[in-house]
Amino acid sequence: MFDLATFATFAFVLTLGTFIQSASGFAAGLLIISVLVWLGYPIPEAQIALWIATIPQNAWGVWSLRDAIDLRQLVWPAVGRLSLLPLGVAVLWWMDDRLPPERIKQVIGGVMLVITLAIILCRFQPRSRLHPAWAWLAFPVSGFLQGLVGMGGPAMVLWVQAHDWDTRKSRGFLFSLYLIGLFPSMAMIFWTFGQRVGPSAVMALALIPVLLWVTVQGLKVGTWLGRERLRRLTLAMLLFVAIVSLAAPLIGVGSR
Repeated sequence: MFDLATFATFAFVLTLGTFIQSASGFAAGLLIISVLVWLGYPIPEAQIALWIATIPQNAWGVWSLRDAIDLRQLVWPAVGRLSLLPLGVAVLWWMDDRLPPERIKQVIGGVMLVITLAIILCRFQPRSRLHPAWAWLAFPVSGFLQGLVGMGGPAMVLWVQAHDWDTRKSRGFLFSLYLIGLFPSMAMIFWTFGQRVGPSAVMALALIPVLLWVTVQGLKVGTWLGRERLRRLTLAMLLFVAIVSLAAPLIGVGSR
């Protein structure tokens, strides 16, 4: 199914992404998907690995923050995300069938660059309510990107950051939406791409105990170094990976 070198590389990417997510509060999806694709993994295999690796973290987040979660606030965002998820998977199927790996790397790099710049440049004045049009935009876009490249989180995060919610409510809301979307996303990928995503799924499952330990260590490092400093370092890393992905056909890297 896979050799030791493949598993070691795969484990390093998932471990690094999980650590950075735990320490800085974001970027697991952006980093894991982009690096795995850069290394030559097709997008569906990278998506399955990411989603399985994040199930324990999201489940624990929902459980530990359950008192701060308002189920009524989750209904429309969840429906909005799931509404365009199938379209994202359909476009992914078309890209996987029609585009060469070098072009797919560029697609990932372009999406990642846009998302990273949006995170850097978007600064909102938090308020108690937003116009409904922002939800109509953010959550379907999140679902589409989730199905297309596995990077559905940033659109939701930007929407949440525009609210004057406390940390527990914000994190509980995001953990809940992540968890709600994981299983439909995985089901669609398995149904669309079949057994080819199996090895990535098995490797991610095998790494879950390690990833849980890494999550705890990342929380400690994030507290020690400070989240704002880590945020700047993480964004610089994401910009670098995005630019490398865009330039991959020119520099001839990233084949397994």
